[in-house]
Amino acid sequence: MAISMDEATMSDLGSLRWVDMRRRVRASVAGRTVVDSTDALQVWEPDRVVGFYAVPRADIGSALSAPSPVGAAVRRPPILTPDDEFSIHSCAGTSWDITTPDRVLAGAGFTPDDPDLADHVILDWDAFDEWREEEQVVVAHPRDPFKRIDCLRSSRHVVVRAGDQVIADSRRPTVLLETYLPVRHYLPREDVRMDLLIPSETVTACAYKGRATYWSVSVDDAVVPDVAWTYTDPLTDGGPVRDLICFYDERVEVTVDASTG
Repeated sequence: MAISMDEATMSDLGSLRWVDMRRRVRASVAGRTVVDSTDALQVWEPDRVVGFYAVPRADIGSALSAPSPVGAAVRRPPILTPDDEFSIHSCAGTSWDITTPDRVLAGAGFTPDDPDLADHVILDWDAFDEWREEEQVVVAHPRDPFKRIDCLRSSRHVVVRAGDQVIADSRRPTVLLETYLPVRHYLPREDVRMDLLIPSETVTACAYKGRATYWSVSVDDAVVPDVAWTYTDPLTDGGPVRDLICFYDERVEVTVDASTG
């Protein structure tokens, strides 16, 4: 029987998984490099949808200390996302502090009880100030080598409404497809009622597109928060959507004509 690739790639979510990253990975604290490895892995503990870097102990330029055996957490969400703390471990192993010249990174290292990963220490993304792959700064979380984004110019007719008010109408969207995520339509600013948008203080980060800034929309004396976003300085893969505007289908009405021009 045929199987969808989405289903196939998610079928081992409950397993401890790893992949060789085949690139130089570095992490710094207060401007000092404390991790530098050309033998980095990305490791997903069971039920984690986003992995962490793991490096050989010898590639950590700071002392590992305070080893503490931990078991797989019993009380935890069924699926672990980047919003769930690193300290929630879903397999047995040992937690470590990492002592740097500037501060102690409590519990920032974890070695699973698995012979295939015996020499590698999984590292807490948030404990470090900056991560790099080769010379490129990495944001949000490690880039998954099994995920990608495609940005495709399109002639589909996209209309965005908040209540009865049309806030965008475009026949030249850029369609962004990202593995496992909903299709998004990015629109030229000229096709958007920018006069109805209010700049928001919200900023988010995507490992594949970069940092996004947001707008709310004001319609009929009501404000719908954070309905649209843009990437003004995207990462390489997100270049085609630079300065374009995208709307949350979940917060406003986005209709897309299935036909092309």
